[in-house]
Amino acid sequence: MLSIIFGVVFAIPSFMQTDSGKKINLGLDLQGGLHMLLGVNTQEAVVSKIKTIASSVKYFTDDEDIIIDDLSFNDESLSFTILDSDEEKKVDEMLATIKGLNISKSTELMYEISLTPAEIDITKDLAVSQAVETIRNRLDQFGLSEPTVIRQGDEDIVVELPGIKTAADEKAARELISKPANLELMEVDEERADQSYTMSEDEASSYGDVILEFSNDPSRKLLVKEIPILTGSQIIDARVSFDQGNQAIINFTLNSSGARIFGDFTSRSVGKRLAVVLDGKIYSAPNIRERIGGGSGQISGGFTVAEAGTVAIALRSGALPASVRLLEKRSVGPSLGADSIAASMMALIFGFALVVIFMVVYYGYAGLIANMALITNIFIIVAVMAMFGATLTLPGMAGIVLTIGMAVDANVIITERIRELLKQGLSIQKAIEDGYSNAMRAILDANITTLLVAVILYAYGTGPIKGFAVTISIGILASMLTAILGTHGVYEALNSKMARDKNLRKWFGIK
Repeated sequence: MLSIIFGVVFAIPSFMQTDSGKKINLGLDLQGGLHMLLGVNTQEAVVSKIKTIASSVKYFTDDEDIIIDDLSFNDESLSFTILDSDEEKKVDEMLATIKGLNISKSTELMYEISLTPAEIDITKDLAVSQAVETIRNRLDQFGLSEPTVIRQGDEDIVVELPGIKTAADEKAARELISKPANLELMEVDEERADQSYTMSEDEASSYGDVILEFSNDPSRKLLVKEIPILTGSQIIDARVSFDQGNQAIINFTLNSSGARIFGDFTSRSVGKRLAVVLDGKIYSAPNIRERIGGGSGQISGGFTVAEAGTVAIALRSGALPASVRLLEKRSVGPSLGADSIAASMMALIFGFALVVIFMVVYYGYAGLIANMALITNIFIIVAVMAMFGATLTLPGMAGIVLTIGMAVDANVIITERIRELLKQGLSIQKAIEDGYSNAMRAILDANITTLLVAVILYAYGTGPIKGFAVTISIGILASMLTAILGTHGVYEALNSKMARDKNLRKWFGIK
């Protein structure tokens, strides 16, 4: 009785689609939405790691007052020269703390540093894993219900967004997913700043600089140091606020190491400019008037409120370790989802009706009791899925239909065992007890093996397969509860009435 009450109470919001209460979320194939296949440019993650190592070397040598020259990097390595041989030991100790480096030195104390092949593989693999988590965090914070973000192969990611029905929603989701959100605080090369418009990219690179455009005015350019002071990896929070002119800005907060680096840099750079760079575009380049402590800063650049919100979410969830490219896009219309629901419901109703009719005709009242357990089983599946906010997909609905057959199978085994014992002349009470005892092993063996398969499907399957595994697992556990405990309790309650009636045809369909 408690299981019936539980199932009905928690399943009603899903069946009736009420405004209150927890409901099952419909998957992409049932309510429509957007399916995308993304490719991760993993080589960019390798370059980014080399760039991060270069930043670490620069900060360490500045902090230790070690003079180095010709610090530069490319897609595969970085190099620099120590001017004082007495500082070689300190640099070696610092580099020893970084794993996966190939370090070669010449007699002139010139260092050439690259990543080992194993470290490159690890970096690429980690880039895809981080991209999956970053995209999932962004979509969760954006408010999209039950997005599916899973890895496929070595460098691809599958993203499914149920409920995306308009072009505007699709555009916003795609921008949020693909935005790198690489924040860098970069030192302006004040010595050569007046050559920003005349210097070539190759000439700037020879000085360890790069020429960047302003986000709101591509005609404006600025020469900045190629190795950043700080990156977005040291951001722990980013929020949208408004300046005195009521323009949307983004306030960000750095972690402890970022705050220390930021404070040290601003204290020795008073009077210079610091460029705030987001995804390769300069948003502002304010003058440093004094040391900036506390580990906080802001990004301004003519954002709309929506743009600022998207950037803030991207910064909070972390920058993508490598850019992603759209390999495939497929939109599923809500009408197609409605057709899938209608077809699945027809299959469920017809399958359920045939099972109910067969059980009553063949087993009499025992079949009616089994049907009660079957209805309770469906309610429990829906209730449990609703409580956990699970997503129902088309394979999931197939799992529910399959569960009906499996739940009936347990009742058929039990009833057949009881019928066999009744034909042998046992009393109704003894036949019921021995029937359940004899059927228990077969039921447990069948259900446990199926449950193990469902667990494996969930562990190694993709989104739709996981949905199938979830519904099958819940259905198996629910059927064992209703078929073994539920119906047994009903028989015990009716035992005295069956003993008085002694009509085995009516109760168990025995001729």
